[in-house]
Amino acid sequence: MEVIITEEERIGELVADDIAALVARVPDAVLGLATGSSPLRIYDSVARRVDAGTLSLARARAFTLDEYVGLPAGHPAAYRTVIDADFVSRVDLPADAVQGPDGTAADLAAACAAYEAAIRDAGGVDLQILGIGTDGHIAFNEPGSSLSSRTRVKTLTEQTRRDNARFFDGDLESVPRHCLTQGLGTIMEARHIVLVATGAGKAQAVHHLVEGAVSALWPATILQHHPRVSVLIDEAAASRLQLADYYRYTYAHRHQVGQ
Repeated sequence: MEVIITEEERIGELVADDIAALVARVPDAVLGLATGSSPLRIYDSVARRVDAGTLSLARARAFTLDEYVGLPAGHPAAYRTVIDADFVSRVDLPADAVQGPDGTAADLAAACAAYEAAIRDAGGVDLQILGIGTDGHIAFNEPGSSLSSRTRVKTLTEQTRRDNARFFDGDLESVPRHCLTQGLGTIMEARHIVLVATGAGKAQAVHHLVEGAVSALWPATILQHHPRVSVLIDEAAASRLQLADYYRYTYAHRHQVGQ
């Protein structure tokens, strides 16, 4: 696990560098897209490069992490609506090349199975973007989630619903209680995982993610078992890390292949 402690403003550019390098090697790369506030600087950085003509996603494909159950298509808080507004509409990624779990399906179990099959048929995710919840969830894998789980229906905790009420004009009762989400086992199959966290509110979750025991109580800790994870955080999110100075040192003196 590589931990990069840097300014919040720089995080977007660093991840955009990774995406640009990936697409240069694999023009039809598969991206894993996350919603929420954490990835927004990444999407801004990628959109600027596409607009400048230095990056194209025209041949790429993408999968989103999760979706609320029961929100109608086009609902402003539906994650497909959000990802279209925050990212897809701003780049040259074809809209039909982006797929998310169907939270409106009559048969949710079948929709989850179909989504798993679609990711598999695409060859898997090359680079997965993640945020992390204050309780350590990634995607909507809440505390207690199976560390080998697949895409499925999950019940949201009250903490997550309170955290997300800001996307529903502060109305907690409007936040759905259920979602479809990629499982931890699904996420772990991505070839490169990039997790972004900023602010003091994420410091405890980041501490458990990087330095804690692997436990279903802090679902993100499963990423310690992944061979290629990049964790990009600002100083506030790094404030509880015991080895923060070491992470700064290793990043400043990271080994470059071929040098």
